[in-house]
Amino acid sequence: MTSLATGLPTLRRFSSPDDVTPAMRQALTDCWIEVTNAGGAAGFHRPPIDARQAAPAVDRLVSRLSPVASRLVTAWLDEELVGWLNVRCDPSELVAHWGTLHHVQTRTTVRGLGIGSALMREARRVARDDMGLEQLHLTARGGSGLEDFYGRLGWHEVGRWPAAFRLGPGNDQDQILMILSPL
Repeated sequence: MTSLATGLPTLRRFSSPDDVTPAMRQALTDCWIEVTNAGGAAGFHRPPIDARQAAPAVDRLVSRLSPVASRLVTAWLDEELVGWLNVRCDPSELVAHWGTLHHVQTRTTVRGLGIGSALMREARRVARDDMGLEQLHLTARGGSGLEDFYGRLGWHEVGRWPAAFRLGPGNDQDQILMILSPL
């Protein structure tokens, strides 16, 4: 395990609901609440949220983990969960060559330490080497600067859906469609 002093996370992958302990589910929930309430675009559109919203979402995500279709990639510093993301694919022959990235998030206390970049590099490796994918897709909320972060990691914008996200009255934001190919 690495330390906070080095800033290098230990990355762990999970592909079965049975591998995710109750304590880890709680850590995923806590992280999701923190990221969302700090303004992160991680799946909930109206902060603040609490465990009543986040815990069922974590349970749904974990219940869908499988070696074929869904992986959870986590980042840890000194046994503390500091970030995570989900890689999914559809085994249908028509689209089985690509997957999607969901819920990329890092705790606010470790931002700027490269945790998000490490998670993204590991997601790329998992998608390519473990899942046999050729490309990854993701969507990001416009106006949050995420497209710059992903761009530095090799992702390219391929389109936008204008005003796709309604965050509140008069607060519509674009959905940015991005791709990473080849892996």
